Amino acid sequence: MSYKEFRAVCTKEWATPLSDRLSELGALSVTYLDAEDEPIYEPKNDETRLWSRTCVHALFEHDAQNITSALFDLEPELAEDLREIEWLTIEEQAWERAWMDSFAPMHFGHDLWVVPSHTPAPNPDGVNIFLDPGLAFGSGTHETTRLCLEWLAAHPPKDKIVIDYGCGSGILAIAAKKLKAQSVWALDIDEQALIATKDNLLRNQLDPIALQTVLNAEDITEKADILMANILAAPLQELTLTFYDLLKPNGTLVLSGILKEQSQQLINHYAAQFHFIQESVLGDWIRLVFERKD
Repeated sequence: MSYKEFRAVCTKEWATPLSDRLSELGALSVTYLDAEDEPIYEPKNDETRLWSRTCVHALFEHDAQNITSALFDLEPELAEDLREIEWLTIEEQAWERAWMDSFAPMHFGHDLWVVPSHTPAPNPDGVNIFLDPGLAFGSGTHETTRLCLEWLAAHPPKDKIVIDYGCGSGILAIAAKKLKAQSVWALDIDEQALIATKDNLLRNQLDPIALQTVLNAEDITEKADILMANILAAPLQELTLTFYDLLKPNGTLVLSGILKEQSQQLINHYAAQFHFIQESVLGDWIRLVFERKD
């Protein structure tokens, strides 16, 4: 069985009306994509921010007819805004397999690997984290996660207490445990993230009690030697005192999810409670490392 896919580029003002009309005409799904490589960083809560020029893709049954003319009947003014209209035939395939095949093992530092479950570990004797991309953030592909994994690979937390604040998939927490951390806490305000973390813990054949998952900082019952937070600059700024309270004196704080232009503001903001140690850059993103003051 095949499907028809409608593709067109429009301004951001027309993206939502276009999506609504395509859905009314029977679209099975509608997707927004960036038409001009225009990055969007850190939207506000409950905000859907679109690109100046947005590519709208809509999938229809193979026998759908007269969609374009019906679309313009519904929105006559839309014809003036749409560009690059095209229709493609999409053949049915094993979508899950095609999606998974696009992910390959990733190497971090000396012997730390993130390995999708459908591929063998390139180095069976290395530290292998078996993890598939899923609903929760953090599969190792994004620069912010890579920066954290590279730091962990270079500073194995053997016999240390580690907190992964904003754990997403649990990738950093699992990496810390596989690098011989004494105990690990994974915190996220999203229950789906904690479910993903627990699932990935079992996938990596780790004892469920080897890693504690919590929704609130108040539930963490011991001070950490290392706290890692791969989130965004705004919450990182709000959490300064929380991180201070969760760390031991002279404990290490590793922050990621920070754009280069946000770096100095955060360094200045943390100066009262933390000594700044170093920064590392990857693409548009920065990792900051601090030490908690006594």
